Amino acid sequence: MSIQSRIKGFLIDLDGTVVEANKPIPGVPETLAWLRAKGLPYRFVTNTTSKPRRDIIEKLRGLGLTVAPEELFSAPIVGRDYLLSQGLTRCYPLIKSSLTIDLDGVELVEETPQAVLVGDIGDELTYQKLNRAFRFLLEGAAFIALAQNRYFRGEDGLCLDVGSIVAALEYASQRQSVLVGKPAAEFFATAGRSLGLPADAIAVIGDDLEADALGGKSAGGIGLLVRTGKFRPDQLEHASVQPDAVLDSLGALPAWMDG
Repeated sequence: MSIQSRIKGFLIDLDGTVVEANKPIPGVPETLAWLRAKGLPYRFVTNTTSKPRRDIIEKLRGLGLTVAPEELFSAPIVGRDYLLSQGLTRCYPLIKSSLTIDLDGVELVEETPQAVLVGDIGDELTYQKLNRAFRFLLEGAAFIALAQNRYFRGEDGLCLDVGSIVAALEYASQRQSVLVGKPAAEFFATAGRSLGLPADAIAVIGDDLEADALGGKSAGGIGLLVRTGKFRPDQLEHASVQPDAVLDSLGALPAWMDG
């Protein structure tokens, strides 16, 4: 059985796969229309922790891409569900203040937290905040990472991502974080359940080799990598595990599926 014939649904990364430089990547609207016409369900999955789901959806709609809230799974949304399931309702935040809307039921506190929650804090990060998080970890607070991406492509080039902050805290505290975003298997399982499909019938497609393509494979699905966004040929060449397929872009998906 070919890889294509196994695929019954998709989990699609956003930044670098659907959108780049604040506009849809060529061929993306046509691919999404093709998926709908073929009856192939899909969900968008993103590790973006710099803005709430509401703002992501509004941005996509402004680009002509209509997305319902239930069609978009973000690391903060999945992270909130994980925190509540573990009874971790008091968190010290190393996240942007705008994410509060996606953390309903979680109290963000400055004292005696049950957990330290780390996401993309961007220019709001200070040494004082980082050191405060470090001390809470030493005192036994749970260590929750919304994402661990190494870098992302900004408007002016590659930029350090939240994984660098997580790594610094892990090194200093000698604690291992619990990852709730991609490539955590439970993240893909949560999004996959909404498709009503078994894991081995779902393809994860994105521009991040580790978080998307290999993350999808490790979760029991099919991993597809696109040569857009932060794709780097040298990373692929040196990878010990390879994706199931590499496409020029999401726009190339229909031809690949029909091939």
